Amino acid sequence: MLDSMTKTVLTTCRRIVVKVGSSLVTNQGAGLDLDALGNWARQIAALNGRGYEVVLVSSGAIAEGMQRLGWNTRPVAIHELQAAAAVGQMGLVQAYESCFRKHDLHAAQVLLTHADLADRERYLNARATLTTLLQLRVIPIINENDTVVTDEIKFGDNDTLGALVTNLIDADALVILTDQSGLYTADPRKDPSATLVATATAGDAQLESMAGGAGSAIGRGGMLTKILAAKRAAHSGAHTVIASGHEPDVLLRLFQGASIGTLLTAPALPLAARKQWLAGHLQVAGRLVLDDGAIRALRVDGKSLLPIGVKQVVGEFQRGAVVACVSEQGADIARGLVNYNSDEAGRIAGHASSEITTLLGYGGDTEIIHRDNLVLL
Repeated sequence: MLDSMTKTVLTTCRRIVVKVGSSLVTNQGAGLDLDALGNWARQIAALNGRGYEVVLVSSGAIAEGMQRLGWNTRPVAIHELQAAAAVGQMGLVQAYESCFRKHDLHAAQVLLTHADLADRERYLNARATLTTLLQLRVIPIINENDTVVTDEIKFGDNDTLGALVTNLIDADALVILTDQSGLYTADPRKDPSATLVATATAGDAQLESMAGGAGSAIGRGGMLTKILAAKRAAHSGAHTVIASGHEPDVLLRLFQGASIGTLLTAPALPLAARKQWLAGHLQVAGRLVLDDGAIRALRVDGKSLLPIGVKQVVGEFQRGAVVACVSEQGADIARGLVNYNSDEAGRIAGHASSEITTLLGYGGDTEIIHRDNLVLL
């Protein structure tokens, strides 16, 4: 039953976020494990060659910095953690770039904070950068920007970051690799009767009661952070696998349908979850008045909203705001995330997409609202 479900769920995924914990990329505090990094690069390169888009969220910067600085125990002082992260990032990105170059792939370092993903403008900029890198077949290596932000270091929450990135790029699956086999009904180190949870629904409250305990001496995340990350990833319809990174070829086998670790399925399809979120916005930042042709394109043809179909822009809003699309008679047609602020939208309204660069003085999206960010009412 599980094999069948795994094949159905994971083998249809194409955009994947993989999170590897500190214990899987370091020699237990003795700096980076270059053989381990080479193993992840090999598997990700193989998936890339099969048409998968893979983003890697990697821990290890602080552990590498500790080794370079000659520190044997993880410091407590925030400024020392920030210093270790700054030093360690150099080694982490150099090592990954070297590993991926062996497979004729480039890696790109992207440092994010939770604030980057909370601010809508920065959110859209990060999204555009990551999707462009994927289109270029570059492997984004993501870590928290520990050198300037204290909250992320304090909570050691790369599991949550992995989920946020999953939401950010509309990934189909989040794979959290750890030194544990998956989620157990109880702590197997304390309860010999504990059994592995093979599959469950992300967000099930019972999962949180099963999870608990702190992370390793190098990493700070426990199983609870992974369960909560799966719950967050499910908000955009992504499935999550929590599995042991010590399993041979774990990534390759997972996406060939093997049942490894714990599979937490999202209760809704990706677009369904995203559009449900959009439809739930009772307050909108502004309105776009559409002509009959644009309404027909949205309702009948399932198209994106282009500037030429907008007759009027009402209200003031920023790029990424939720706006209402209405008919000339005021009837609600749709809601969506707008790609331009109100001033820009007003200047390009009624014009062909090919005129955007001339009208604004710079290029931008061809759509005012992409169909993936739009829900019909």
